[in-house]
Amino acid sequence: MEKAAAWLKEKLAYEFTNGDLLQQALTHRSAPGNNNERLEFLGDSVLQLVMSELAFEKRPDATEGRLSRIRSSLVKDKTLSEIGVELGLGEHLLLGAGERKTGGHRRASILADALEAIFGAVYLDAGMEDARTLIMRAYGDRVKKLPEKAESRDPKSRLQEYLQGRQLALPEYRMERVSGKAHKQSFEVSCSITEPAGKTFGTGLTRRDAEQQAAAAMLETIEQRDGQ
Repeated sequence: MEKAAAWLKEKLAYEFTNGDLLQQALTHRSAPGNNNERLEFLGDSVLQLVMSELAFEKRPDATEGRLSRIRSSLVKDKTLSEIGVELGLGEHLLLGAGERKTGGHRRASILADALEAIFGAVYLDAGMEDARTLIMRAYGDRVKKLPEKAESRDPKSRLQEYLQGRQLALPEYRMERVSGKAHKQSFEVSCSITEPAGKTFGTGLTRRDAEQQAAAAMLETIEQRDGQ
């Protein structure tokens, strides 16, 4: 764990008092020993609170719905896994032989879960303020670039407006798959439109979030096609 501890100190300027918490946070359930699922559960709650407070403070005029969308964009697995890649988290994960052989150290869901587990471990090791500081450090510029009002309209609404403005059929959303642990299921939803014909997919911790991701992917596809 010395290498992992040095990495954490270099990247996020944090040193654990209880090194066992760092080891547990980095241990996937495929590896022997105490795994990080419980810490991930705790870290998810810590992260939700930190980002809720951030959105509340930075957007004083925002409605509840808009605050929820801002928070969702910050805590989604895609964002967490991107941060994990940027930090080089995958190189320090403790994985079972089979998981590592199949590229588990690069898998988005594993990176996202491990990062949340680190947040939870820091909370237990030093308390809420240190956890908040580490989270802000990990997020970097992401916390300085919250969506502006025009950007915060949810993708489903923007897609619907786009299609209605051209008198085209509205999109159809379909549940494709539900996976993951009981306390943190992942939903995969498809978004289909008939004109211009297309189908995109989105994932999220709720069906609504997955639908928003699918709609956002569809908007991106349309914009690329239209050259916008």
